[in-house]
Amino acid sequence: MTALRLGPLHLLLAVLVAAFALGPGALRAAPAPAASTAAPAEAGRRVMMMLDLGAEHYRSGSDYGGDYGDAMGARARLRFARKVAREHNLAVVDSWPMPLIGVDCIILEIRDARPVDAVVQELTQVPGVSWSQPLNEFHMLEARPPGPAPTPAVSYNDRLFSAQPAAALWHLARLHAITTGRGVTVAVIDSRIDLTHPDLAGQIAGSVDFVPGRPQAERHGTGVAGIIAARSNNARGIAGVAPGARIMALRACWEQTRSTTVCDSLTLARALTYAIEHGAGVVNLSLTGPRDPLIARLVARAAAHGAVVVAAIDQQDPAASFPAFLPGVVSVGDERLSDRLHTAYKAPGQDVLTTQPEGKWDLVSGSSYAAAHVSGLLALLRQLSGSRTPEALLGPHGMLDACAAVSRVSHLDRIACAR
Repeated sequence: MTALRLGPLHLLLAVLVAAFALGPGALRAAPAPAASTAAPAEAGRRVMMMLDLGAEHYRSGSDYGGDYGDAMGARARLRFARKVAREHNLAVVDSWPMPLIGVDCIILEIRDARPVDAVVQELTQVPGVSWSQPLNEFHMLEARPPGPAPTPAVSYNDRLFSAQPAAALWHLARLHAITTGRGVTVAVIDSRIDLTHPDLAGQIAGSVDFVPGRPQAERHGTGVAGIIAARSNNARGIAGVAPGARIMALRACWEQTRSTTVCDSLTLARALTYAIEHGAGVVNLSLTGPRDPLIARLVARAAAHGAVVVAAIDQQDPAASFPAFLPGVVSVGDERLSDRLHTAYKAPGQDVLTTQPEGKWDLVSGSSYAAAHVSGLLALLRQLSGSRTPEALLGPHGMLDACAAVSRVSHLDRIACAR
């Protein structure tokens, strides 16, 4: 049977006819394509192979994730990657040039039952490969809420303000008379945030989705964003720790169940790269996972660009938390964290009232939300002091004293603040 071929004019007419048949909404702009076509749910049988780009591949002002002016080199690297894949019984799934750290990241799928670590070792020994690693999975750190939200109380104009632990513990109303985080952008690398929530509308500096599919707003990211920067004095809900800050909503994670939210190495790397290249002052990582060389390099690069990275501590296995204890990262647990962990901060993280999808508020618990409090506090401090080292601003490790932290960089009287 001979296939029917349409010229450009016939093709345009066919599209218009089809759109007319589907109704007036058919010609609306299609949503932007997802950052990757690789399905994140299959990360467990995938590995990452890094090929050197070389310094000449980076050009200032290049489009993010686009052509870096090395088409011939890119084709050569892809040919090399496919050759390696054939020789090692793998399949090339995706690739992403990362000039920020000088590598081309190739995603490969394992076609047999070999352990992931064995494949990583094979690839690392191949001449021309910079390094290889698993496509790791990271988990957000939260606990299921133990019961219904408390009875709302009218205060600070925001009806649920007095139910927020930080409202009393950190004396937010007094802090906000001096600083609100104005002018500071906090990158929330998390699950999809409800951008239309009444406490978040107008608080979002930008939103990028690095996870294909799954268009619905999600609990974890929405809750973290609300703790950091929910609108204040709008007669609704809560007030964020830094209501004057703006959220860079970077979706790198997705809900598997109501209480399980995960990410992988590639989605996190894309979001971190975006945050660095677009000038985030604070980067919130309310997650943990296995040690990951790619994420470690990008976290170091974020610090070199002047961003403060905040990461949550796994309460079940604090010492294994990653990236919480990388150099320069502000590591945070909630009230349950042992005082024997001398290099970590503690912040409110139990029964915290915050924003949830569909314009709701609810109680959340976990070190994910403690980390969000500290990201908000750092935004308050950055408005006053710029980019001084976070340890100098936050003070001694352990339970944070927000009044003391703000008093170090302002005229605030710590004793009067804490009354």
